[in-house]
Amino acid sequence: MDKLEAMRVFSAVVEEGSFVDASRVLDLSAPAVTRSVARLESALGVPLFHRSTRHVRLTDSGQRYYTHAKAILESVAEAEAAVTGSFSEPSGRLTVTAPSLFGHKYVVPIIAEYVMAHGKVSVNSLFLDRVTNLLEENLDVAIRIGNLADSSLFATHVGDIRRVVCASPAYLAERGVPQSPADLAEHDLIHATAVEPLTVWAFGKHKVKVASRFQCNQNSDAVKAAVMGLGLTRVMSYQVADELAAGSLQLVLEDLEPPTLPVHVVYLEGRKANAKIRAFVDLAVERLRGNALLQ
Repeated sequence: MDKLEAMRVFSAVVEEGSFVDASRVLDLSAPAVTRSVARLESALGVPLFHRSTRHVRLTDSGQRYYTHAKAILESVAEAEAAVTGSFSEPSGRLTVTAPSLFGHKYVVPIIAEYVMAHGKVSVNSLFLDRVTNLLEENLDVAIRIGNLADSSLFATHVGDIRRVVCASPAYLAERGVPQSPADLAEHDLIHATAVEPLTVWAFGKHKVKVASRFQCNQNSDAVKAAVMGLGLTRVMSYQVADELAAGSLQLVLEDLEPPTLPVHVVYLEGRKANAKIRAFVDLAVERLRGNALLQ
């Protein structure tokens, strides 16, 4: 059995999500793809996929094998590129994910700079307010906010952000500036569930049950409502940086803010050997570390 070819077929099934779709990409028959994966599973002695009539899903062993197989295939591609003289030239499609508002504000400019600098690359962005799985969703690079739990990722720390409470100056002039978490019970609150999924705001040992006048799942909606004077909201510092600079929002309870949250650029083990990923990670780290709002 040709192990490299088997890895290539297996990886195509993972990335396309089915044996039939992989066969089209590889220009092979569906039975040939099925036989190749079956031989690989037999040689390894473990199942790589959970199979059903509708789709295939990686087993735990399959996920681990895919990580290493992808790295090997990319290393082979890099070796071939070195021979042809294109080793250092990024090419192909790159997929980048980040939290929605962070992506719109800070990652899109990096993507634009990256694409303009490298004529042979294209980028697909996936901005979502949830933690994505780089392996299962076939993503190359992620910008993550918060502490990392997945040890299979390589991560570079680029900054930190705060969770802040703010309101419009007009609202605070009318209702007063809260001096303690307990004072929030006397205020109208805007609850952004993407930042605070629970209906409790924690300030160290102090916990406040949030009875919101307005609850929304989009951070931008909470910011807009706060600017309009609807009440106090708690969001990430970068989400209101423009409004704070313009004076349309004002911070309160700054001395009681919880610990900052780290921001990382992350990618799967071995992936940075790929020129397109290496170039984007290096650029993203430089640009984000240079962003004063993250320092």
